[in-house]
Amino acid sequence: MPLKIDMDSAKEITKDRLRAVRKPLLEEQDILYLKAQEDGADTTAIVTEKNRLRDITKLADSAKTTDELKAIKP
Repeated sequence: MPLKIDMDSAKEITKDRLRAVRKPLLEEQDILYLKAQEDGADTTAIVTEKNRLRDITKLADSAKTTDELKAIKP
């Protein structure tokens, strides 16, 4: 009998994993943003990256398999 995987639980576990991995990445982007602001530099790329990192958990919602969940990386 094949193992039945609860995809809703798997998605939540994946989101928790992604949140843990992205936390230091977002903190790094925050520092870069503040430095760029102090220097009067363009912050567009930093804001884009911060938004990408924030939205990474949304990819788990559209995953159909556990392999797709495992493939999501920040």
